[in-house]
Amino acid sequence: MKLQKILYFVQAEFLVAKDQPCFAESIEAWDFGPVVPDVYHRYKIYGSANIPYIAQNESFPFSCEDQGLIDGIIDECAKYSASTLVEITHNQAPWKDAYRPYCNAFISNESIKNYFKEA
Repeated sequence: MKLQKILYFVQAEFLVAKDQPCFAESIEAWDFGPVVPDVYHRYKIYGSANIPYIAQNESFPFSCEDQGLIDGIIDECAKYSASTLVEITHNQAPWKDAYRPYCNAFISNESIKNYFKEA
């Protein structure tokens, strides 16, 4: 759950600071807050356990500046439990406006950007 909220906040940071998304995948309003479905399905096997780091021979797609933005969000979110991050996102307009029980509606990048630009 914590990974999902971190991805949501990273996307918000990029939309506001860089006027572009960090990643192309969609974010949906699920019962426990914003979720990136592709990431959820890839890592759900770990449940609430830590996801192990597996080194791969892939190029790193982020600049040092972008990595700094991501690290800042991770450091800030690390202070909170997953349930606290859920509570935080449940009180924010992008999730509240998109959420429909049993629906998994999309949270638009525009709504995320507008909310965090004013915050």
